[in-house]
Amino acid sequence: MTTSMDDLHFFQVVASSETLTAAARELDCSLPVVSKRLSALERRLDVRLVHRGTRRLALTPEGEVYAARLETILDQVRELEDLVTHRSGDLRGSVVVQATVGLGRAHVAPLLGEFTARHPQLSIQLRTTALPLRPHRREFDLAVHVGTPPDSSLRMRRLAENRRVPCAAPSYLERSGTPERVEDLADHDCIVLRENEGDFALWRFGDAGNPRQIRVHGRLSSNDGDIVTDWALQGRGVIMRSEWQIRSHLESGALVRVLPEVPTPPADIYALLSDDVHMPRRISELVDHLAARLPDRIAGSGEPALSR
Repeated sequence: MTTSMDDLHFFQVVASSETLTAAARELDCSLPVVSKRLSALERRLDVRLVHRGTRRLALTPEGEVYAARLETILDQVRELEDLVTHRSGDLRGSVVVQATVGLGRAHVAPLLGEFTARHPQLSIQLRTTALPLRPHRREFDLAVHVGTPPDSSLRMRRLAENRRVPCAAPSYLERSGTPERVEDLADHDCIVLRENEGDFALWRFGDAGNPRQIRVHGRLSSNDGDIVTDWALQGRGVIMRSEWQIRSHLESGALVRVLPEVPTPPADIYALLSDDVHMPRRISELVDHLAARLPDRIAGSGEPALSR
């Protein structure tokens, strides 16, 4: 029996999932069904594709090769679909978009809703995650990423400018004093956001020509950006957050920027895509839509600027 396209789609989901349980949720079936189908696929190929008995799903070397090659096959099918779509004038097919939880909820999701309203034959799946980007797993067609992309093999396009800035509530600054130098932050109660896999407590300042950094300390930390921001609003300490996330609080005065004269490195927002020769039109037009609309949403205006 030959492998079907349905089998390829099935193993693509398995290979990009953290666990078989997560794959079962994605495939909308039970764990025993996924396990049975995976075993049947392995018997048909006469090779083990997935290591059993590990907490996280891990592919065997054969599984890695199979996953990589099936992506090529599925890309060719998508390219064929895009060729047909281009002739008809309508965008069809599906796009998997990955974004961080906060940015995904606040801005990416509404923009995807706008795009699908204009293209009723297109299906978009948004996956929000607090986990680090893993481009080698091919979990997405398009990722929206804050900060310098971690993998140079990805094609990237800047969607919006952004910086991370330190700030605190007026009540905290009245109680604890206002830092006058970067080094003063070492003596303040700093609330740390533990995201991705970087050094969470190392805050960076300056620019490429004059980089500076300080290790901060505090009693509160979280991997949830909204929680960290809420703590700051309650006067619990100083935070380092993206401008897109705290702009409204700075404008209202609920938060005050700390050390405003000290520059901070850019943490621009990028669209990341696989570096394929052919980019389906549904993806390129979606990236264009995000690039046109995201800066204005972040700036607080609902419509794109006339100059764009």
